[in-house]
Amino acid sequence: MIIPFEPTKSFCYRFARYQLLDLLAKEPEALSGEPFRLIDLVNRVCQSILTREQLETRIPAAEADRVDTIFASIKFWARYEARHLSNSPFRWLGGGGMFQLKQDSDLEKEMEDAELAAEDDDIVDDGDEDVSNRDGWIYAFTFPALIKDGQPFPIKIGKASREVEGRVSQQCKGSALFDNPVILRKWNVNRMSSFERAIHLTLETRGKWREGVPGKEWFDTTLEEVESIVQFIKQ
Repeated sequence: MIIPFEPTKSFCYRFARYQLLDLLAKEPEALSGEPFRLIDLVNRVCQSILTREQLETRIPAAEADRVDTIFASIKFWARYEARHLSNSPFRWLGGGGMFQLKQDSDLEKEMEDAELAAEDDDIVDDGDEDVSNRDGWIYAFTFPALIKDGQPFPIKIGKASREVEGRVSQQCKGSALFDNPVILRKWNVNRMSSFERAIHLTLETRGKWREGVPGKEWFDTTLEEVESIVQFIKQ
């Protein structure tokens, strides 16, 4: 994608994200698979595309009392997006501005994480009959600190088309939690999406849904109650 030049901050962001990153990934240093300094490639590629006058054009910076050049703004966004964008072609290696082109193993892991994450999203159940009729697993998990004997406690009820352990681990990855999740039970079911909705609706009708808490599909219930609902639906 070619982004037409404009002397604006918006151009710098769009140029870095939608044009520059792809070009950087085609540079010999990146294609070698070895670590490289991103800023060296940014300097070379930008100077081959934009004129010196364009690069030195001054625009307002984030702070009202300061100005940046187009070049400085592009370099900022290139570093930021190479490091933080989920679809960045690069892997950040830490200090010194060092990056590396993602390998097949990195991309396969991202694809696996995306597929697992999608199982809780609407795209899994967007009217595709093959998807909505898929068999899979219903699981119940919580955290050790939340478990109570003989009374309701927060339990997450979800679905997974494949490995439950991987799905739960992916959900909890990156969260500020000091406990590892505990999978209380899992059930192999037909039409997992419809099965999950039936459990959720039953618990919501009973007033068990936890509103206003981080995460979705949490209910104040017991494992015995969930088990009884599962067995009733399976009849």
